[in-house]
Amino acid sequence: MKVQVYTSSWCRDCRAAKQFLDAHAIPYTEINVDADPAASAEVVRHAGKRAIPQLVIDGEWFQPYTPGRGLLFDELHRRLGIPRR
Repeated sequence: MKVQVYTSSWCRDCRAAKQFLDAHAIPYTEINVDADPAASAEVVRHAGKRAIPQLVIDGEWFQPYTPGRGLLFDELHRRLGIPRR
């Protein structure tokens, strides 16, 4: 499985998404939209706005959070094939 995470250093939900992936030993490539204008444009192209974090799992884009409510843990478990404990 190939996982990419579009992030920014100031983004709390981005940090939470990376912590989730790290805690479940899911390898990923981080793409910082502040450091890469093309990456920022790619997020806008797929999400319709600069909404981060964005995960790309085997080519499929997924917004792993609800704004103001945090990460979608059940959906993350399902999409990444991580069993619930």
